Formats: sequence, structure tokens, C-alpha cells
Amino acid sequence: MILLNPGPVNVSERVRQALLKPDICHRESEFNDLVEGIQDKLVRAFAPAGGYLPILITGSGTAAVEAAVTSCLPPGRRILVIKNGVYSQRIATIAASHKMQNMDIAGEWDQRFDTETVPVALRQNKAIEVVAVVHHETATGLINPVKEIGAIAKKAGRVLLVDGVSSLAGEELDFVSANVGLIVGSSGKCIQGFPGVGFVMVRRDIMEQMVTYEQRSVYFHLPTYYKHLEEGSVPFTPAVQLYYAFNEALSELLEEGVPNRIARYRKAARLIRNRMRAIRVKFFLREPLWSNTLTAFNLPDGVHYDHLHDLLKERGYIIYAGQAQLAEKLFRVANMGALTEANLTGFLDAFEEALPEAVKLGEARSGEMGRLADERVEKAEREAAEAKAAEEAAKAEEEARKAEEAARKAEAEAPKGGAEDAKTEDKPEVKSGA
Repeated sequence: MILLNPGPVNVSERVRQALLKPDICHRESEFNDLVEGIQDKLVRAFAPAGGYLPILITGSGTAAVEAAVTSCLPPGRRILVIKNGVYSQRIATIAASHKMQNMDIAGEWDQRFDTETVPVALRQNKAIEVVAVVHHETATGLINPVKEIGAIAKKAGRVLLVDGVSSLAGEELDFVSANVGLIVGSSGKCIQGFPGVGFVMVRRDIMEQMVTYEQRSVYFHLPTYYKHLEEGSVPFTPAVQLYYAFNEALSELLEEGVPNRIARYRKAARLIRNRMRAIRVKFFLREPLWSNTLTAFNLPDGVHYDHLHDLLKERGYIIYAGQAQLAEKLFRVANMGALTEANLTGFLDAFEEALPEAVKLGEARSGEMGRLADERVEKAEREAAEAKAAEEAAKAEEEARKAEEAARKAEAEAPKGGAEDAKTEDKPEVKSGA
């Protein structure tokens, strides 16, 4: 199956085979060597200038995001969330669930975020310590202006937290020039490993500050991981085999080169977009906002997502639905993972083949929905008429009952009056005595 969803992704056979490496105990030196190797590769790939410490967590990208959010804020301080998609909304939800003081700046999901709102918020809210932003908002395929937001945070003396789960190895980002304090990633997505290992790359000076902050979680407290890493250990049982595969995926990334992988993704996205444009499928975003690894398209008129998805799945390709308020309006095509040009061309051929069928199925559903709507109207009208008839019948019955009751009452009173008359008639006339 060719996966055109934004994770999990197709992996190489080399990464898959890494799952078969020998079983080891996570308390042994062999596993510590594996962790250190992964950390070294992460730094070489994403922070070659140094100064960042990778913390590994067994869990999804969201697990690593929760660890970063809950660990980065000292007591009495607030986190500002740039909220313009599903995953920034998730950051706000995480903060709220841990009863952290947070505020949001909402942005349109299909527009470039207005960075001028950030310095205003920071001036007005001195308690804000951290500014959080999602780099690649995969709900729409939108790229946020992280570098500009980072410059604002730096000028104001705030920390920048970046959700880079869907952007690391897919989008260009210089940690130093963007003033990144913490950035979250995942073993899957653009690194092309299996999902299940999250990581947070923390600037070392910030890590030293975080060890003094309150602990809001047992499993997601980054200073706990930091303490154990310094001792050559891990605090909890990790997914050892997934670490092997992650390590192999990072080796592949370094061999290809991060800039080359980004270029490959960019070329793949261009191939998809050019072909979709040629058959007049409409884009949800304007071109300057596009990521390198995912494109959101408006569903063609009359086409339902489930029909399109199922027709493509029958042909060996998985696409992705829209989310939240866009669930019925969009479909998404990701091009991250170990995909070849032949995979993408095959998908595009399958899409052109499936689209007319999806249109026909949509027309049939519309007809069926129209028929059902007519039936509902007819049923409602029939039930209304029946209710009205029943009401009139009940009213008539009540009137008949009242009439019958009045008749009985009149009948009951009639003999009584007649008896009195008879009694009066039978009474002998009393005459005056002489």
C-alpha cells in the first residue's frame, strides 16, 4: 500500500529490517550506545552548530509535544499559542489540561499568520514566558513563519517552542537564526522511520533552567529524562526495536543529506500539484503558504471523500481526509516517506481513473439523498395530517361527549319536572269551610 497520508509513512526495506536486530535490555550498555548514536545523528542532521540536547521519548509526536509543553514553563508564567490549525489547537488543549496559564492568538487556517499580533501580545502580557507555534500545520499543509516569530520572541526575551513533528527533514529551519528554544520531532514523518519514538531538542541553557521548574507529569517530564541521560540510563522502558529502526532511518537521512531530502520532497510535491492543476482540482491554500510535503485540495463538486478514498484504496493508494470544520470539504495528499516518482505517477494515474467513478457515486448518493429527503418531507406531511385529523377527531369526540352529557342531564331533569306537575294536578282542591 502506498501511503499518501502525513504519517505513518512508507519506509525503506533497510529501515524495516532494522526491527529484526537482536533483543537487548534497555538497562545494558548496548542500549545506551544506541541512544547516544541517535542523539549524535539528530544533532548532526538538525543542529550541526551544536548547543542542543535531544531527549528521546517512547510515544507519538503528540507525546513529545506534551512533554515539551508541560516541562517548559516555570510557575506563575504563561504560554502563548499561535493557533491556526488542529495541531496548534492541540497544544492549547494540552496546556489547559495541565492547568497551565495559556493564551492564544487565533489565525485564519488558510491565510499567512499575522506576526504583528505577537509583539503586541507580549507587551500586554509580561507573564508570557514561552511562545509556541506549529511549523508545518498538516491539517491544511500550511507553513508558519517560524523565523519571524522566533525573532520577535528573542527581542522580547521569550522562549520559542516549535512543533516540528511534520517539518523536520521536510522544511528548511536553522535553529539558531530562528531562535529555537525547544523543537519537537518524531521518528516517523519526514525522517522516514516508524512512528513510536518522539524527541525534543532542547537548547542546553534552557534545559538547565527547566530542571528547576515544577514537575507536572511523571512520564512527560523532560528533566527526568535529562537526569537519566546524564547517568547513561533511561527512566522508563523504551520501544527498543523502534529505536533500532529510528537509528537506521537517521543514517539514511544523513547519507542522503537533509537539503537533498527537502529538495526531493519539494520535487515530489511539484509533480503532484502540476498534475492536479492540469485536471482542474482546486487547492485549499495559495502557493506561498504551501509546505514541501503535503497539499490540501478542495473536494470536487459532487464528490464525497469516502468514495474517493475507497476507490483509491482499491487501487493501492491511501489519501487523507480533512479535519475539524474542513472534514467534509478537503482531501489531503502527503508526499513524505520513502516514495519514488513511479509511486506518485501511479497514484496520479489512479486518481484520474477514480475521479469519474467518484463523481458517479456522488450523483447516485445525491439522488438517493434527494429521494430520502422527499420521503422525509412526505412522511412529515403525512404525520402532520394524521396528527391534525386525530386532533379534530378528538375534538369532535369531546364535543359529542359534552353533547351526550348535556342530553343525559336534560333527560335526568325532565322526569323530575313532570312528576312535580303530576303531583300538583292530583292534589285535591281545598275549599274554604262554611
